[in-house]
Amino acid sequence: MGKSQPVQLTFLLVGIWWFGFAQITFARLPKSTAVTKHTVNAFTEGFTELRKVYAQVKQLPVLKRFLRGFFFYSMGVQTVMMAATIFGGKVLKLPDEMLIVTVVIIQIVAIAGAWSMARLSTRFGNLRVLIAVVIFWIGICIAGYKMQTAMHFYLLATAVGLVMGGIQSLSRSTYAKLMPETEDTTSFFSYYDVTEKLSIVIGMFSFAYIDDLTEDMRNSVLALVVFFVIGLIWIISALRKQKQLSQN
Repeated sequence: MGKSQPVQLTFLLVGIWWFGFAQITFARLPKSTAVTKHTVNAFTEGFTELRKVYAQVKQLPVLKRFLRGFFFYSMGVQTVMMAATIFGGKVLKLPDEMLIVTVVIIQIVAIAGAWSMARLSTRFGNLRVLIAVVIFWIGICIAGYKMQTAMHFYLLATAVGLVMGGIQSLSRSTYAKLMPETEDTTSFFSYYDVTEKLSIVIGMFSFAYIDDLTEDMRNSVLALVVFFVIGLIWIISALRKQKQLSQN
């Protein structure tokens, strides 16, 4: 087997995975038809819908604070997810086989993490659990900065997997709960996705810039703590505002 074949096989398996599980969605979700007629091009209408959602979000103090926190901690989460194997290969000099195993470990553990976060959020509330998870991510970044061996990398990958699936599902769940009652859920979740994608661009740019500037990727990992801390502050603010509004 050539060196590139395992990667090609991985792409094939991912395609089969998504195609297979998509059949559940196709079979169970009700049929729907588009009700909106386009008057201008889709690109322009997309930005118009985002502006409408932004105008509503500004009037919702808890949701507004949550989205700000989500924007910043997503910079850290998405960057760790995308740069983990790069870090392992460049800094720890791990072979490709070990990096592929690491990715598999992260994905498997993420299932248990998402399930656990769902149970915890039912008991303690979404925002409280998010605060705890973001603090855990800060610990991961600090541990990543100090990491030295392949075993450290595997242990940290397990920790990342545990909170990776959890923070993603919990963030969507929190957003859905804080959203106003509306039939235009598509525009609201488009706004959410745009927020996430912008955070990915800024997070990866910052990671690469700091690595290039300091010539040490460990500094890039440590710098992600700043994003998580800012996100944590906004989530705490959202929780306090939520308590304040519930008492009035």
